[in-house]
Amino acid sequence: MHIAILTFDGFNELDSLIAFGVLHRIKKPDWRVSLCCPHTEVTSMNGVTMHAQSMLEDARTADAVLVGSGIRTRDVVADPALMARLALDPSRQLIGAQCSGTLVLAKLGLLGSVPACTDLTTKPWVQEAGVEVLNQPFYANGNVATAGGCFASPYLAAWVIARTEGIDAAAEALHYVAPVGEKEAYVENALRNLRPHLPG
Repeated sequence: MHIAILTFDGFNELDSLIAFGVLHRIKKPDWRVSLCCPHTEVTSMNGVTMHAQSMLEDARTADAVLVGSGIRTRDVVADPALMARLALDPSRQLIGAQCSGTLVLAKLGLLGSVPACTDLTTKPWVQEAGVEVLNQPFYANGNVATAGGCFASPYLAAWVIARTEGIDAAAEALHYVAPVGEKEAYVENALRNLRPHLPG
């Protein structure tokens, strides 16, 4: 199981790294989570430079792909060569995006007429791409999910875990990262947002 978190220059640390941390709560030999980048190094919106753990082309064969957001997402979607490296397929992959990452899915044609979640800054650009934007933190239709707001990243991670390892594993991962004294309430709220979007 390979989960690729697409992480571009100008990335938002909260989106990529919180999801990365939650997904690493699954301790299985075949479970792999990677920061998947267009270059060997990427620098965040706040100046943190990280080494890529996989390259964009590796996302094509990943079992799940999450697209984080960042301050340069409009540059990403305006770069035909970069976008051509993203051959994602929801018929065989779980695909999720957060905030401006939703714009990437819209430009790849992966949302179609399905509504989506994003952050308030990106909302008009996603609407301009022809996608209805919902006023909620998380939404999924089939194998495609979107989330809005930096702290919605655990929802995307938990969705991937729930879809692959079950709802109990997702709840356990969320419980681990939730604030002390609020764990049960946090998990209950997260699952309330996720359950309507999980298969039967």
